[in-house]
Amino acid sequence: MDLLNLHQRLYERTDGRIGHRMIGVPSLLLRTTGRKTGQPRTSALVYARDGQDYVLVASNGGSDRPPGWLFNIEARPDVEIQVGRARSPATARVVQAADPDYPRLWKLVNERNHGRYDRYQTQTTRPIPLVAVTPAS
Repeated sequence: MDLLNLHQRLYERTDGRIGHRMIGVPSLLLRTTGRKTGQPRTSALVYARDGQDYVLVASNGGSDRPPGWLFNIEARPDVEIQVGRARSPATARVVQAADPDYPRLWKLVNERNHGRYDRYQTQTTRPIPLVAVTPAS
């Protein structure tokens, strides 16, 4: 986790000048509002594009517990994304395994991240949700 924390800190501190492709795959900064605290929270996450949407994976490294940012999105879907230096308000939508688009979106983001999400799914019994983030026009 130290490498991931370092990546996020660099991404934030350089305002996106460093970090978009630092770990070999494209990543963005997702800014949510804490569902309990109301405080801003930021997560650096790998993404894939699906049209105008950014597709994220709520894998939490294959943990049985979803990442905190997923709970924040479920409570407050209005978010901000930063891709490189560009920031945009956006709306997030959770895509569960039963959704007809799930297999296509999973394949898209899994291939973007070199098959890591398939490995993460084998480590947990929970179906790992996806999140489609649509920037405001």
